[in-house]
Amino acid sequence: MPDIDIDFADRDIVLSQIQHRVARLNKEKKHNTGIYVTEIPHSPVDNLSTVDYKTAEDRGYFKLDFLNVSIYKNVRNEAHLKELMEREPQWELLEHDDFNNLVFHVAGHGSVLRSMQPRSVEQLAAVLAIIRPAKRYLIGKEWTTVMKEVWTKPENDEYYFKKAHAMSYAMAVVVHMNLLCEEISSGRD
Repeated sequence: MPDIDIDFADRDIVLSQIQHRVARLNKEKKHNTGIYVTEIPHSPVDNLSTVDYKTAEDRGYFKLDFLNVSIYKNVRNEAHLKELMEREPQWELLEHDDFNNLVFHVAGHGSVLRSMQPRSVEQLAAVLAIIRPAKRYLIGKEWTTVMKEVWTKPENDEYYFKKAHAMSYAMAVVVHMNLLCEEISSGRD
């Protein structure tokens, strides 16, 4: 079953406009981001699915993950977003902890960023993948080796990023980098 994540500046705005059911992580907890937009067995009191998301998937229910990604709050409109996506970021800023610690998804990984020095969205996506447990062995390897191995599914059950997720998050990082640069150049904090 595909895994669909949708990013929102404020997911609650969208959730207030659509009929949905809240996914269950396990017997004790609701899922942090998962929802169903189709009928699923649920409690009428709290709208929470009565089956966990893995069981629901086995039964053919399709979960969507609606994620709060606060970086989008500073995006003015669609044209601004496109411009932020298309603008080449200042890649070398990722090698400076005072900058990279502000950036969505890469904060705290300055040593990896300095070692790998990504200079494209695809390389940044690979870095996002290699900071996950299954691909950490690739840190410091040549880019040809990294690109050959980073997207292969690990044989064990260690956590890893699929290419589609990593590419999407890499683009969000580019947007955030460019937003931060706009804020710095305009004197906003």
